[in-house]
Amino acid sequence: MATNSDRGNVSIEVMMAFLLLFFLVAPRAALSQSLFYQGKTITIIQGTAPGGSSDMLTRSMIPFLQKHIPGHPTVVSEYMPGGGGIKAANHISKNIKPDGLTIGRIGGALVANAILGEKGVLYDLDKFIYLGSPHSTYHWVLLTRREAGVKTIDDLRSASKLRIGAQAVGHSIYFVGRMFAYLIGINDPRFVVGYSGPELDVALARGEIDARINNADTTLTRNVELLKTGAVVPHVIMEVPKGLKHHHFSNLPEIESFAKSERERKLLQMVRVFRQFGTPSILPPGTPNEQVEILKAAMVKTFTDPEFPAEYKKFTGDEATPLMPEEMEKALKELPRDPETVALFKKLNAAGPLPAR
Repeated sequence: MATNSDRGNVSIEVMMAFLLLFFLVAPRAALSQSLFYQGKTITIIQGTAPGGSSDMLTRSMIPFLQKHIPGHPTVVSEYMPGGGGIKAANHISKNIKPDGLTIGRIGGALVANAILGEKGVLYDLDKFIYLGSPHSTYHWVLLTRREAGVKTIDDLRSASKLRIGAQAVGHSIYFVGRMFAYLIGINDPRFVVGYSGPELDVALARGEIDARINNADTTLTRNVELLKTGAVVPHVIMEVPKGLKHHHFSNLPEIESFAKSERERKLLQMVRVFRQFGTPSILPPGTPNEQVEILKAAMVKTFTDPEFPAEYKKFTGDEATPLMPEEMEKALKELPRDPETVALFKKLNAAGPLPAR
């Protein structure tokens, strides 16, 4: 019969064996992580052409990924423009070996194209593995010119045939302008397209249009004097994410305060997620968990590296506002996908009169 002393000796022996195993295995696990990427090359496939803003964003990240991935692999870019990122996303989903050596960098349309059922989408949004995005916040502001005589929300609603400018049917500025008009209840607005972003500023000043949507930070950069003199008047803002106040336009009503139904609130949630995804980094379905965790950790370390914000701004001109992998996965799970919300989005993104409320 075993005595208490015997049991104590057995327990000590088991503990010692466990500690020995731990100290033997842990260094090997760390070493295996380092050895996997050592001497290898990671390819980032971008869904755009070289030299654009998305490429500059990727270039700002590459030195930090090389720094924070154990083994310090070489990181290079390849370019696969086409279909607003659809071509590259399909390729990553269907053709890339899931070995942790290829990362996709697709624009925010990755999510919208799949949810809206755009032609040519062959990938399953829920099967990609998400590594995060370096930018995730945004503010849209509705502006009118002073001569339009629109000073209040009631003025907006009563103004007939208000001319709202945009780049083209289907452009994000066009869509947001129509969504604002729909939710605010602007009476019979007219949407005037065919301008570039800077040309919309000129058209507003000349009286060719009465209103436009613009990014809040861009407005402060390009139109600060017009704001100071009251030549342009801000009315309503949209926050991405909701609740993120803008330092200059914090007094403006948020667009969701005009929503009257659950369908309209779902629409706004959908639009926020589309925008919040920024330019996500993704891995192909089936990538081994060990490589996934290594790359997720490296991406988080990149975004939280004290030197990253300055490098990001040097390349892009913008502030880094990272969306971490877990936040990205959570946003995707909460994204409205019901046919009714999708149908409302598509109506607002098309030409013709606004849908009835």
